[in-house]
Amino acid sequence: MSGKAFASSADLAEKEQTLEVLADGVYALTAEGDPNVGAIEGEDFLVCFEAMATPAAAREWLARLRRHTDKPVRYLVLSHYHAVRVLGASAFDADVIVAHENTRALIAERGREDWASEFARMPRLAKDAASVPGLTWPTLTFSDRLTIHLGGDRGELVLQHCGRGHTEGDIVGWLPRQRILFAGDLVEAQAALYTGDAYHHEWMSSTLDRVAAFEATALVGGRGPVSRGRDAVAAAIGQTRHFLRVLIDEVGAVHARGGTLREAFTAAHAALAGTYGGWPIFEHCLPFDVSRLWDELSGVERPVVWTPERDREVWDQLQG
Repeated sequence: MSGKAFASSADLAEKEQTLEVLADGVYALTAEGDPNVGAIEGEDFLVCFEAMATPAAAREWLARLRRHTDKPVRYLVLSHYHAVRVLGASAFDADVIVAHENTRALIAERGREDWASEFARMPRLAKDAASVPGLTWPTLTFSDRLTIHLGGDRGELVLQHCGRGHTEGDIVGWLPRQRILFAGDLVEAQAALYTGDAYHHEWMSSTLDRVAAFEATALVGGRGPVSRGRDAVAAAIGQTRHFLRVLIDEVGAVHARGGTLREAFTAAHAALAGTYGGWPIFEHCLPFDVSRLWDELSGVERPVVWTPERDREVWDQLQG
């Protein structure tokens, strides 16, 4: 039996949501470590960034957004494929759903398994799970970069794939005029990283280098507060890189000496808990992080599909 409540199954308290206006027509909704979402006004339309876990949850976000703008949603941008980010899409009634081409392939390959896995891990986020009509499918995909012209004097939104990281299909949303970056789960601010589908070495190095190269003055990460100012943006990117570096070093050392997965988890937990242990979803994420990195160090190139059964097996092995 596991010594700790499985994943986030015991985290049932509602989180306080904060809607911030980052610039004229640029919005972010944060919620004490729950997944962040955002929106950008075009001249006569909206671009929404992320879709929440269910249509019921998405409708609550849209109701708050409608206090500021009644423009229709033309584009819904999905930064990557995880269920709690995408399954609320139907509530937006968007003309176009945009994602990276690898994200579409991941949905086809493992979308249903991920849906079952994530809703079991984070039941509080699955608000009115029956409202989900099915998998969310992008209607427009790209491989490198896609620019959305916002019209009038609002500039443009650049969607870019910076490399493999949190998944193999992450994209960011960059507003050059406002110097605001929506980074998805490639960057977390004061929240632990989930790396169960990650490419750790690439994420820590070249991918985060490309994220940093935007030189944003405000950054909306996947979880945690908005980072405002270049120092805060650099700190959020640095924290993300540091978490990955320590994880790689600790798990890598145990793997290199022929140790066990459980020993690797113990070493990583000891090294990371002092800095990150009190941050949202640290205990939830770490077993899955270590398991994926162990596979990667063992030559497993692409992440093994997570299912509720595999989730429980890994949890009981490492958090038991």
